[in-house]
Amino acid sequence: DNSPRFEKSVYEADLAENSSPGTPILQLRAADLDVGVNGQIEYVFGAATESVRRLLRLDETSGWLSVLHRIDREEVNQLRFTVMARDRGQPPKTDKATVVLNIRDENDNVPTIDIRKIGRIPLRDGVASVAEDVLVDTPIALVQVSDRDQGENGVVTCTVVGDVPFQLKPASEGEGEPQNKRKYFLHTSAPLDYEAVRDYNVVIVAVDSGSPSLSSNNSLLVRVGDTNDNPPVFSQAVLEVSFPENNLPGERVATVVATDADSGKNAEITYSLEASPLSSEAPGGIFSIDPDSGDVSVQAVLDREQRDTYEFQVTARDKGVPSLQGSTMVVVRVADRNDNEPRFMQDVFTFYVKENLQPNSPVGMVTVMDFDKGRNAELSLSIQPGDHDQAAGIFSIENDTGTIFSTVSFDREQQTSYTFKVKAVDGGEPPRSATATVSLFVMDENDNAPTVTFPSNSSYTVLPPSSNMRTVVATVVATDADTGLNADLNYSIIGGNPFKLFEIDPASGVVSLVGKLAPKHYGLHRLVVQVNDSGQPPQSTTALLHVFVNESLSNATVVESQVARSLHTPLAQDIAGDPSYELSKQRLSIVIGVVAGIMIVILLILVVVMARYCRSKGKHGYEAGKKDHEDFFTPQQHDKAKKPKKDKKGKKGKQPLYSSIVTVEASKPNGQRYDSVNEKLSDSPGMGRYRSVNGGPGSPDLARHYKSSSPLPTVQLHPQSPTAGKKHQAVQDLPPANTFVGAGDNISIGSDHCSEYSCQASSKYSKQVR
Repeated sequence: DNSPRFEKSVYEADLAENSSPGTPILQLRAADLDVGVNGQIEYVFGAATESVRRLLRLDETSGWLSVLHRIDREEVNQLRFTVMARDRGQPPKTDKATVVLNIRDENDNVPTIDIRKIGRIPLRDGVASVAEDVLVDTPIALVQVSDRDQGENGVVTCTVVGDVPFQLKPASEGEGEPQNKRKYFLHTSAPLDYEAVRDYNVVIVAVDSGSPSLSSNNSLLVRVGDTNDNPPVFSQAVLEVSFPENNLPGERVATVVATDADSGKNAEITYSLEASPLSSEAPGGIFSIDPDSGDVSVQAVLDREQRDTYEFQVTARDKGVPSLQGSTMVVVRVADRNDNEPRFMQDVFTFYVKENLQPNSPVGMVTVMDFDKGRNAELSLSIQPGDHDQAAGIFSIENDTGTIFSTVSFDREQQTSYTFKVKAVDGGEPPRSATATVSLFVMDENDNAPTVTFPSNSSYTVLPPSSNMRTVVATVVATDADTGLNADLNYSIIGGNPFKLFEIDPASGVVSLVGKLAPKHYGLHRLVVQVNDSGQPPQSTTALLHVFVNESLSNATVVESQVARSLHTPLAQDIAGDPSYELSKQRLSIVIGVVAGIMIVILLILVVVMARYCRSKGKHGYEAGKKDHEDFFTPQQHDKAKKPKKDKKGKKGKQPLYSSIVTVEASKPNGQRYDSVNEKLSDSPGMGRYRSVNGGPGSPDLARHYKSSSPLPTVQLHPQSPTAGKKHQAVQDLPPANTFVGAGDNISIGSDHCSEYSCQASSKYSKQVR
């Protein structure tokens, strides 16, 4: 329900004439408030002439108006038409806009000069005959100048070139005369002297005001009549003629004309050829001239590639008496014809390029030339695919320099060489062509690492322990896609060979056994083999070689599982032989170390015990007559030994390690033991024994560490004895446990027997007590 609407109802634009096809002019825009298909707009010509549709192109989708064919303002200076915007709805709705396209003039036309006869002055074939007695400022010709361009491009200025007694004057001073069409009269500006100048070559030049300006010229030959006192004169001192090569003998090259101001016999002229003053070569063998007409003909076939210029002189003589003559220089420039094919410097061009060259890099240059000239020598180079289309889309060639470029990066491993043809076609008519073969060889770069083809990392080889030295274990096979030094491989073992059992031949990759196998070598060995090439920089590949040392392969599953674990083990960690062998050695070392440690601890305990024992002898041993401490036999007031106190937390106090309290156990004369100490005291003649009791703090546990059978000294106690004091009564308070028994006359302080924790003592000390 909405029609498209143009932004403007009238679009106006200027377009320079001769604009190249495809030049955008303007864009018509229309909007449609609908959506979807109803809002899609297409642009089409409406009321437009056939020339509009032929010269312009309208894009149906974008509305861009562009040039389809070049437009010449001199043929059409304005294009007016309508454009319709139509949606795609049903029914479609439209809108239209008017386009006015003004063709802007370009200075593309040169002025034209037309010289016509005027008055009684005869003018024929560009020659005007003027008597020398003509008055100054007499018009001798009408010059009409026109320019098809417009504006400044069509404003023409016309002048006479050279020092001649002629000038141009406007034929009309009216302001209504068009700027691009003007008329002039050619007037004499000075008296004519027949004897001085017989002919005047009046050159008229017209220049327009465009930028850049264009010009053209035309000439008028004015002949002045006089008496026969002047020699023949050529209209041009030098006549340049262009003549194509490969001519037929006898063809006319040019016609030279000389004039003589005289009349009658004095004006009759004959022509002849003479050598050029600058050259001693006579033209008679190649060129000839008709003596009456002045037609110059060629008698030989000209070849521009051999010689492109000929110069000779044409002489005109009248038949007067004396005869007078004039001459002119004729320069024949041999014009080129396309008679030479392009020629390559070589039939086969060979280039060498490195692989991995960046795309669009130059790979070579061909040299081709054409001995022709101008357009005939303009060459167009192209790549012609080879027999197998190797160069299709891969190579391009620069036309000006002959440089060949590659559009891809070469890979020698994919293709080592390319062969294609380069074709050169000249611009002559008909065109000539030539071809040359290009062979391109790709040089190798070290861009491929070695590839190990055998063995695979997951495979293994069984090696019997009885194998001799230099037994071939396996052969590592590797290949390298490069060539030359880049494919020269060397092998080395870089890991997994801690026992130096294996070595590899650097050149062949043969792995051999070089060490003697021992039990510790049984099991799986993982050799890390590195393969290096000799390129710069070198490339390398690492492979794994598994060797299972055993008499036979009894359980392949176990070996395969070990190999599988090896693949996940870092390469820095060696896998070589039976790991339990070294582990057992480690365990044995640990056991020996532990036993040695235990012995050292036991020895330290013995040393400590002996040291404490020796110290306790000096501190608590009994010596007769020594009174520096309480008497040993002084009776105590306590009946029972004190119990250890409990601490505040209810725990028992720590038991002292040794007791300093000694009890005495006496024996009856018949060898029986006393039931109590009191019984012993009442029976003084008997033999007494001491018993050591674990009791007071600071005394050694003599009953635990020393059980002795050495005889003890006999102690006779008397009731009145001064020694039977408090010191000796203390033994009644000791418990009967932890005692040692002795008999004899000596008290044994030391012991020479081993207890259950210690070894034999090295010293004894005994003292007799009376």
